[in-house]
Amino acid sequence: MPQAGEVLIQVSAAGLNNADLLQARGAYPPPPGASQILGLEVSGVIAALGEDVNGFAVGDPVCALLSGGGYAQFAIADAGSVLPVPRGVDLVDAAGLPEAAFTAWTNIIDTAHLAPGETLLVHGGTSGIGSLATQIFAARGHRVFTTVGSEEKREAARTFGAARSINYRSEDFVAVVKAETGGKGVDVILDMVGGDYIQRNIEAAAIWGRIVNIAYQQGFKAEVNFAPVLTKRLTLGATTLRSRTPAEKQAIRDALLKEVWPLVGTRIRPVVAQTFPLAEAQKAHELMAKTGHIGKILLSTA
Repeated sequence: MPQAGEVLIQVSAAGLNNADLLQARGAYPPPPGASQILGLEVSGVIAALGEDVNGFAVGDPVCALLSGGGYAQFAIADAGSVLPVPRGVDLVDAAGLPEAAFTAWTNIIDTAHLAPGETLLVHGGTSGIGSLATQIFAARGHRVFTTVGSEEKREAARTFGAARSINYRSEDFVAVVKAETGGKGVDVILDMVGGDYIQRNIEAAAIWGRIVNIAYQQGFKAEVNFAPVLTKRLTLGATTLRSRTPAEKQAIRDALLKEVWPLVGTRIRPVVAQTFPLAEAQKAHELMAKTGHIGKILLSTA
């Protein structure tokens, strides 16, 4: 049963994340005290409330960010990481919202301080995070650029609100964003690629630009010329979300409720590539490892 400040959720669906694949290989252990079961986000209905939980009731449809334990029939969540399922969003599809929304907001706003009128480049523009980040910040009036790996993904990113979607297999994103911004470059870059993108991001950034990494899928090591970091007065950052304190996560949740959730269900929607039964989690992981999908992959308990 939930402890004080927690809720018990009867899970309808869980969202897949790259962290799940890493944990399954033994490369990303959960933080101390977290469930050893995979799964960092779920949707479902509240089955029980712990003491001192306000604003929720048994039976409420919700989605939640977890430190682990999502691949299950029931999951425990800190109440400060729980969000209501917005009107017009399917309960199963809502499992694709929490991790992407928390990650996009805290990195682009809290860390990179994207300001009104500034431009944004999102790598992996049709990933779960990329598809939601593009929608959120396009809806908030920003000019958003994305990189993608196919013409199909390029068109999908355009429908999410990207002002310019760049096929990195046939185009140089550095040259494109400079051309699109009159030579200025972009103000904020959200990157999960790493490797040689580290230097290229520096080249693509505007003066006083901010670059935030949330992963290094092409490697943590690179030979970097830091001269333009100095001359352009750039800020380089990197963050993780899973090990943050409940209070830190609640602050992000509260900002999402105020700034983003009123748009979810209308101008912002979860993008779902495919939903598998929970018993077919391995098949879902295999699809995710191929990286050809658009949006989130979900596991349904139904």
